Amino acid sequence: MQGLMPRMGIRHQLTAKHSITFIDMAEIKCIGILTSGGDAPGMNAAIRAVTRSAIFSGFKVKGIYRGYRGLVTDEIVEFSTANVSNIIQRGGTILKTARCKEFQTPEGRQLAYDTLKRHGIDALVVIGGDGSLTGARIFANEYNFPIIGLPGTIDNDIACTEYTIGYDTAMNTALEMIDKLRDTTQSHDRCSVVEVMGRNAGYIALNVAIASGAMAVLLPEKEFDMQRDILDKIAETQKTGKRHFIIIVAEGVGHAQEIANEIQARTGIDSRATILGHVQRGGSPTLRDRVNASAMGYQAVCLLEQGKYNRIVGMKGEKLVDYPVDEALEMTKSLDPVLVDVCNTISI
Repeated sequence: MQGLMPRMGIRHQLTAKHSITFIDMAEIKCIGILTSGGDAPGMNAAIRAVTRSAIFSGFKVKGIYRGYRGLVTDEIVEFSTANVSNIIQRGGTILKTARCKEFQTPEGRQLAYDTLKRHGIDALVVIGGDGSLTGARIFANEYNFPIIGLPGTIDNDIACTEYTIGYDTAMNTALEMIDKLRDTTQSHDRCSVVEVMGRNAGYIALNVAIASGAMAVLLPEKEFDMQRDILDKIAETQKTGKRHFIIIVAEGVGHAQEIANEIQARTGIDSRATILGHVQRGGSPTLRDRVNASAMGYQAVCLLEQGKYNRIVGMKGEKLVDYPVDEALEMTKSLDPVLVDVCNTISI
């Protein structure tokens, strides 16, 4: 893996590219880890990497169960290397995850801060999606508390990184299910409308549409017209002799059953809706998710070891990068227009 930052006993100099907040390394003796929001395959690999890298560097490590709720309710356990043995291949998160409305309030964050201080935790590594990282940002700014964020979400919708933990596994899971569905779709000359996850982002939908040879994909980033984007394409595709069709719908577009009903009503083609749902969050992580999550976890400890904090780790190409949390969460991200064109061009 290119771009890993070497372990160093001295601070890096402030770079012109990014504003970096420094702390005295002597201030950090114990690192806490939590996972928050929706679970994603590869979170366990990140937990393992943070734990083992931190212990290797002389830090204590404490696992916080059930995300921010565990900070409020004091569900914290000291971790050794044994706590993270035999977990790299497991989906989900051994630290569990939960929503926590209390943490969204000043009173709840005060309880969380008191819990961290009571356990002697000096820095926090947060693994989660946009909401989880936003919570970390608010907490870090309120209490001047050192945090490092790792992007863990199957939606791949964190703008500061090209890749999020869990994304690759989720795409491969969805693709496997669609490949199986294709068999029965083809046997019955049906139209299958398949809804995949992605509430505000169409990354999973677009990629599995290309990989599965889908006839059309509906994305939350693009308005769609039933006649132009589906019915006309079905008619055009029928001219080639094809009698079965797969349409991928992102969760943010929704209405898969209504779309299937309208296709059948207007074309006479037997049409069925399939919603893949949370199966896409589960399963053993792919090699890519294991390696990238491990590298990101290692990098989180490297940053703290170098005296840098309040940053989010990401990937650009095959290189690890990191940005100030405020800057990272203000970035925007969009679908690759070339991939959209690829999908539309080769779908007939």
